[in-house]
Amino acid sequence: MQDSEREKIELEHQAAKLFMRCYEKNTGKPIRHIWHNDPMRPDVSCVFEGERLDLEIAHLYGSEEEAMEILGRHLTPQTHQVLAQLKQEPVEERLLKALNRILENKAGKRYRTERVWLVIRNAHPAWRQEDIKAVEHLIRIPEPHVFEKVWILGDFEGKTGIVRLYP
Repeated sequence: MQDSEREKIELEHQAAKLFMRCYEKNTGKPIRHIWHNDPMRPDVSCVFEGERLDLEIAHLYGSEEEAMEILGRHLTPQTHQVLAQLKQEPVEERLLKALNRILENKAGKRYRTERVWLVIRNAHPAWRQEDIKAVEHLIRIPEPHVFEKVWILGDFEGKTGIVRLYP
């Protein structure tokens, strides 16, 4: 397994654990036992209310260049230039555009599963849960999609909790 694939799986597991911890704290309902799945299934599975629940995990970085910066990758002069240009755009517009892009991409996926929730982990340090709530009414969740529920972790560490985006 390549380092990038290992890192992706680790980030997905971290996001799933943070989400489950926040969900339990909010609802008092236990959600347990995560394991990773093959590509035909959502990223992670767990047990919720005695049944299997699959979680598709996405990370909200903003752009590919911002993801590289956030993940500590080597940045070329061209990448630095793109990042400088992005910082000129209004934060709310960039957040909304990035979030809607993830939702659009995920809505087109199909999985071999009966129940799946989409969990988006906000990884962008400039965006907070309050920012997400401020644009919540503008978020477009395309129809049709396979997600029973759509959630977002308000920050990378899960300190600000979760927000349900759908239904």
